[in-house]
Amino acid sequence: MTVSSSSRDRILGRIRHALRDVSPGETPGDVPIAREYRLDDPGPHEQVIEQFLEKVAEYRAIVHHVAAADLPEKIASCLSSRGVTKLVVPADLPDAWIPSGVHLLRDPGLSHADLDASDGVLTGCVLGIAQTGTIVLDGGEGQGRRALSLLPDYHLCIVRADQVVNLVPEAVDRLGPISTRPQTWISGPSATSDIELSRVEGVHGPRTLEVIVVDE
Repeated sequence: MTVSSSSRDRILGRIRHALRDVSPGETPGDVPIAREYRLDDPGPHEQVIEQFLEKVAEYRAIVHHVAAADLPEKIASCLSSRGVTKLVVPADLPDAWIPSGVHLLRDPGLSHADLDASDGVLTGCVLGIAQTGTIVLDGGEGQGRRALSLLPDYHLCIVRADQVVNLVPEAVDRLGPISTRPQTWISGPSATSDIELSRVEGVHGPRTLEVIVVDE
């Protein structure tokens, strides 16, 4: 107990020391923050898409770029090549994306055991970020709840070209004020390293991430 109290006192002491020059009535909004980094990028969107494709591939995800008319065929091809027969889909997934020849597990209503026993999940997203190769999900249309993108071992994600922005600040601005819906930012398949720096995949998310970027 003594050690714990001592640690607490040291932490609070450092906080008080850091705040020693702050006026009692001052709020965070009273102090301007210099934002000297780039907030947007006026470059051609075609280059943004190319950078996004490259970055996603660098994170060891499988990535495709197709025209809108070819999307249903590409979805079916991706699922077939992986032998997917039990596919999790959100309730509001666009009808045009629904493949034939697979058993659909529609959410909501699926248990964690159902998700874990599936062959994979098919979702959309809210944003893609070219600068970091990141895909953002917020539980909006075509995405489902957060567990859908974390428990199945395979995630096939559809990203529309008009959802891809170049910079992280652009993505934060487009997402708007923080909502009550949890966000999932995905940069490649789930992976971590143990104490000996041995890479382990699929620990806290899908072991395999496949992405289809669709030109509208």
